[in-house]
Amino acid sequence: MILRAIQAIRQSEPRRTLARAILGATLFGLALAALRFGVIENGLLPRDCGPGGADAALPCGLTWLLVQSFQQQGLGWLALLAGTLAFLFTWRRLAWFGWFAGVAGLVLYCADPAAVGVLLALFALLRHRKPIAAAKDSPTRSRQGQREQNQSPIPQQPV
Repeated sequence: MILRAIQAIRQSEPRRTLARAILGATLFGLALAALRFGVIENGLLPRDCGPGGADAALPCGLTWLLVQSFQQQGLGWLALLAGTLAFLFTWRRLAWFGWFAGVAGLVLYCADPAAVGVLLALFALLRHRKPIAAAKDSPTRSRQGQREQNQSPIPQQPV
């Protein structure tokens, strides 16, 4: 039964994409949850940094960058923009970016716009793509079309 499921995933691109997206989001979400609950909410980040990450220390700079990504729900809006563009123009790389930015936004305090961005990116990822060879009429496809035209579904009556 498990082998059938694995074989079905290998043969079906949307299922394979969905499995990759879920696995990647799970691992990425767990890493971000560890960052959120283990570092941010436990107060392990330095609190005595100057405004704008002015201190030269690396922890203060990282703290400033992290806080800036939360301001005005920046991660969520980034995920929404990427997911919308990927959905409209079927850009798969941008859809992957929107998917992971949305997961980051959901975990790191930017849930409202990130939720919509995640869904749009997932819809763009699961959209069925036409194979490249099928886009142009190849000689084999034109012969198949001729055979289908010659084989009429209505039997012809002798006159």
